[in-house]
Amino acid sequence: MLPLRMEDLDSPRKKGWAQDQALADLRWLGIDWDGDVLVQTHRRTAHVEALDALIEAGQVYPCACSRRDVEVAQVAPHAEDEMQYSGACRDRFASAEEAHALASRPVAWRYRVQPGVVPFDDAVRGHVDGNPQEVGGDFVVGRWAPETGHQPGYQLAVVVDDAAQGVDVVIRGDDLLSSTPRQVLLQRALGLPALDYVHLPLVVGADGRRLAKRHGDTRILAYREAGLAAGRIKAWAAAVSGLDADVFDDPVGAAFTWDQVLRTPVVVPSHAAEDGPGF
Repeated sequence: MLPLRMEDLDSPRKKGWAQDQALADLRWLGIDWDGDVLVQTHRRTAHVEALDALIEAGQVYPCACSRRDVEVAQVAPHAEDEMQYSGACRDRFASAEEAHALASRPVAWRYRVQPGVVPFDDAVRGHVDGNPQEVGGDFVVGRWAPETGHQPGYQLAVVVDDAAQGVDVVIRGDDLLSSTPRQVLLQRALGLPALDYVHLPLVVGADGRRLAKRHGDTRILAYREAGLAAGRIKAWAAAVSGLDADVFDDPVGAAFTWDQVLRTPVVVPSHAAEDGPGF
């Protein structure tokens, strides 16, 4: 089974046309899926039920710290999107209402990360001993404000939705490797099935940075409108994955192992916006 999910919780940056464009891109490439598309914001009830269960079990706590508060408290360099939380609000408030009264803004629900490693096996990375306490610390699983009630966060929502959709293997970019131990902790806390993981190197620009607008228009739509054939995109994807170009025509019969996948980032040349990926 190949379910499809639209993860649209990040409402400030959410674009209404993005879902339709993504579906059109997949169809143009000949990629299909099973069942209806699951839209994450339509699953709020299930997410809130999971958050309530964590609150009831004492596994999360309300936090009044702003992003600026967390940033100021840093005592060591950190990745751009991976600030270390100090635990300043652990056991500080009796309720979310109390934390909100102090902060006068939506408060976060943070998961209580215990010391120690969270091991998992990755088909590309091998055995990984993640340590979420040392990488990020107590992490956010949702927010609360009197006006909105609970607003579940990404880490919690994906765990709940993976279980609901019967997902058993997660294949994604290695920029999300540090999220996996957190999600494993949430699976255990909620009594959900464990999953298998595959973290792949990112596609980057010639400068080595994650592919983005700064590298030009490298959207599938741009290639499509430029008259590039879908087969050319698929041939490039196969080549950088260590596969034969015809793998998309006969995926069932293709002999494939994760050992074939590159272990280094895939570089898209600077001329890709005009000429395509180069295949």
